[in-house]
Amino acid sequence: MRAVVTRVKHASVTIERQTCGQIGQGYLVLLGVGPNDTEDTAVKLADKICNLRIFEDENERMNLNLEQVGGSLLVVSQFTLYADTSSRRPGFSKAAKPDLAIPLYEKFMAHCRERGFQVEHGEFGADMQVDSRNDGPVTILFDTEAP
Repeated sequence: MRAVVTRVKHASVTIERQTCGQIGQGYLVLLGVGPNDTEDTAVKLADKICNLRIFEDENERMNLNLEQVGGSLLVVSQFTLYADTSSRRPGFSKAAKPDLAIPLYEKFMAHCRERGFQVEHGEFGADMQVDSRNDGPVTILFDTEAP
C-alpha cells in the first residue's frame, strides 16, 4: 500500500457538488492499494498512520499523535499512487484491481474506526474534488513495499 498523509487544519471531499466527507484537524490520507497487499498490510499501515507523531506539543516539537490532539481522518482512494511514470503518459497497471483494492481500502478505514477515530471518506473510483488546508505543511509518504 502507498499513502500520502498530510496534516490538515480541515479537509473535505466533494462528488458532483455534494460534500460526502469532511474533517477538522487531522490527516488527509490519499491511499493506494497494490496487487500484493493483504488485510494484514492494511491493518499495519493503519496502525502506523494512527500512531504517527506529527502534531506539535507545547514546545513546538512534532511529538503528538492523532489521538492526543483529538484528530480525524479523511481517506481518499488514490490508484494513481501506483503510476508508472517511465513515459510521459502514466500507466496504472501496477495498481490493484477494484475487487482487491475496495475491500482493503474498507479494511484500512474500519481499522482506524476500531481504534476510535472518526473516519470520513470519498467514493472509490469516483471523480472527486478534494479540498484541504494543509498544516505546516507536513506531508509524509508511506510505501509498505519499501525497505
